Amino acid sequence: MNVQLTVTFIILAITIVLFMTNRVRGDLVALLALLAFVILGVLTPAEALAGFSNSVVIMIAALFVVGAGILRTGLASMAGNLLLKWSGDNELRLFVLLLIIVATVGAFMSNTGTVALMLPIVVSVAMSINVSPSKFLMPLSYIASMSGLMTLIASPPNLIVSQILVDNGYEKLGFFTITPVGIIATVTVIVYLVLVRNKLLPNEKNRSQSDAGYKLSPKKIVKQYDLKDKLFCIVVPETSPIIGQPLAELKLPAKYQICIMKIQRRASEGINLLPMTYQELAGPTSIIHVNDALYVQGMIDDVERFATDFDLKIDLNDTYEAHELISKKIGVAEVLLTPQSRLIGETVSKIGFREKYNLNIIGINRKGDYLLQNMAHQKLRFGDAILVQGSWDEIELLSRETYDVVVVGQPREHAGVAAATGKAPIAGAIMVLMVGLMVFEVFDAVISVLIGAVLMIITGCLRNMDDAYNKMNFESIVLVAAMLPMATALEKTGGMVILSDAIIRTLGDFGPYGVLIGVYLLTVVFGQFVSNTATAVLFAPIAMTAAITMDANPHTFMIAVAAAAGMAFATPIASPTNSLVLTAGGYKFMDFVKVGVPLQIIMFIVMMIAVPLLFPF
Repeated sequence: MNVQLTVTFIILAITIVLFMTNRVRGDLVALLALLAFVILGVLTPAEALAGFSNSVVIMIAALFVVGAGILRTGLASMAGNLLLKWSGDNELRLFVLLLIIVATVGAFMSNTGTVALMLPIVVSVAMSINVSPSKFLMPLSYIASMSGLMTLIASPPNLIVSQILVDNGYEKLGFFTITPVGIIATVTVIVYLVLVRNKLLPNEKNRSQSDAGYKLSPKKIVKQYDLKDKLFCIVVPETSPIIGQPLAELKLPAKYQICIMKIQRRASEGINLLPMTYQELAGPTSIIHVNDALYVQGMIDDVERFATDFDLKIDLNDTYEAHELISKKIGVAEVLLTPQSRLIGETVSKIGFREKYNLNIIGINRKGDYLLQNMAHQKLRFGDAILVQGSWDEIELLSRETYDVVVVGQPREHAGVAAATGKAPIAGAIMVLMVGLMVFEVFDAVISVLIGAVLMIITGCLRNMDDAYNKMNFESIVLVAAMLPMATALEKTGGMVILSDAIIRTLGDFGPYGVLIGVYLLTVVFGQFVSNTATAVLFAPIAMTAAITMDANPHTFMIAVAAAAGMAFATPIASPTNSLVLTAGGYKFMDFVKVGVPLQIIMFIVMMIAVPLLFPF
């Protein structure tokens, strides 16, 4: 055994141990292994970094963006509600139905794509029934892997073994040739998961699963601050003396105890074939125009007095509903005063909050008492929670302020949800388009997914590029990218060939069946640490050589390799799908071992009966 081969196996062993101990983050372990291969001369820098340009890694990153669009627009919630409607209150029925849907979708697209698309839906469903997503996400990954055996295009190993058959002069696999094996495998996995779901699957909520973070909803704000019946829409007619005046000169908070929150007006630029309106945040420099709609917060008596004094019309047909508080550009947030805040003891009018932060103060929560009147003269106290309203960009800027105030919740997240509201049909159309492009192989899978990701951004399903980047799980991306070169190291050092030769020499006396068992087991073992694609590339030629040597049916061996390459159950690095759910489900390395190893044993028995039976030697 040469030095580089020895070094490769040592690095592989140490990597596995570090993954199992779970004391070091998975992406850091993968990077350490990557650096070790380079420093010790097993791989060149180009070979080591090739994983970061691999199409699988790019596709995973883009799928995070697509999944975020599906979640943000509410499409995931709608799909989850539909699932819940079909399953009723029966959690077992929901569990089985979910797995069947995943298997069906996965039959026509990659398992990675299937998991990424279904993950937000599954999380939404789990949260809605108050069950930990960890109970669903590992089964999601497993059944997606099995769905790769349903059709020829469902998994790269299927295409690889089919091409190996053609290269050696044999008939290629048809679209549904492998389907009987896939159906048997899928049913077996579903039955196993149903039986162990309450015993082996983790069911503990953790930080990565929690959605208990502060959720800003218009209904909650209206209820907490008692804003109902205090929100009005006022129209400015041509006769009003308020036209042309800036809001600062009117001093409305001091004179009338009201706050103009936003202004809606008709666009005046260009040729308007349709009535085009836009909204702007009401600020000190805002100038009132004819036919402006002023959205006002205050007591009805004060609002009517203001309307009478300036010849304004309260539009009773345009009630200022709760959802008007939040739009694509304008939102609300609660702000807490810090103990050292310079705002403590100062009145709202004196601190110049609107001038400094370009945000309106529309309410104060003082130990459960909600102050909505005469706020200009209210002195702020430590412990006060201030309700502010303004553009999302300004709220995000305020969230970076840490000395005087602290913004409660996640304004960036709330802004993204507000921007995507009502765009679920668009997200659904993009998903259908992406799946169609992948099924009909119009482009390479990675290009189809990138098209979907870009469309999610330019159609507004995601707020902007920053929003897209923030939704990517870089731990999973780096983990997959850094582990891909592991297969290169094993191939380059000859480790695969040495092991395969040993199996043929050892099991050749037992005939084709014995060699088939050996090839299957070797493929499964190495498939726990390298991608299914790389595993199939390495072992398909070995299986083909073994079949020809023993004068056996090559189709039997090729389908066995395709099946074994997809049996990635025992480690979180066994496939990109496992890596995707690792963080989202809050799993540990041993969770996969505990659930996956028994399933590996069961699938070994099932496949070694089914494959030779369906495709005799």
